[in-house]
Amino acid sequence: MARYVDGSQAQGNSAARTKRQQEDQRRMEFRRAIESYAEQRRLLQEIGDDAQLNVWQTVSVDVRQSARPAS
Repeated sequence: MARYVDGSQAQGNSAARTKRQQEDQRRMEFRRAIESYAEQRRLLQEIGDDAQLNVWQTVSVDVRQSARPAS
């Protein structure tokens, strides 16, 4: 048996579909931003550990030398 669908239902479905697509797109953008941030942090940790270690070693040597009591 055929069912009659008036124009308002078709428009309602279209509006709901469009809204759902926009929400999905927003979620995906948010997810990509989180993944990008996580990837950047991971890469910075990998390369940053060595760089930070070198900086802190240099700073600690300078501080120790300048902190020696005067004779």
